[in-house]
Amino acid sequence: MPRVRLPITTERLVLRSLRPGDERDVLAYRSVPEVVRYIPGDPKTLEQVGDMVAHSGTAGLLDLRKSDMTLAVEHDGRVVGDVLLHLSGPDGPDDKQAEIGWVFAPDVAGQGYATEAAVALMKVAFDELGLHRVWAQLDGRNDASARLCERIGMQREALFVQGSWFKDEWTDLAIYAIRADQWRTNGSPTAPTPA
Repeated sequence: MPRVRLPITTERLVLRSLRPGDERDVLAYRSVPEVVRYIPGDPKTLEQVGDMVAHSGTAGLLDLRKSDMTLAVEHDGRVVGDVLLHLSGPDGPDDKQAEIGWVFAPDVAGQGYATEAAVALMKVAFDELGLHRVWAQLDGRNDASARLCERIGMQREALFVQGSWFKDEWTDLAIYAIRADQWRTNGSPTAPTPA
């Protein structure tokens, strides 16, 4: 069963398990309607964030019972977002594929934190877990996440026009992905540092 060594550190960030005490930071962005517009679920309450924190302590362990890992993204002692790696495919964790996702506080947009965290998680997926393919599914209107996918080397593989019933409406569904051989051939991108 795969285990990710935590914490994961980058130049500016620490990716770690969510833990008690993170609730207020997480609520600050997960309760904002514009932030959760393109991710499943409604804006969260403090109680819902508390449940999320309680159930997300993975210690880096991934298996058939716990095929997803949500990590806090910490900058200067504050949780500014969270990232997800979900082992997916018909055979679960043995399928060597994973979905990646992210959500960040609006006040840190444009500072490169999402790119830096996503690159770190991709390195774990390919170099540590030995996955074959990492993919993301996005609402077709989510231009910011589409640009992030492209920055980290993913390519759009499909666009399903009105292919997703999401939040009470038909929306386009975009699929982005990158394989391990593409990651290694192109060299893993590095997150830009804002000027």
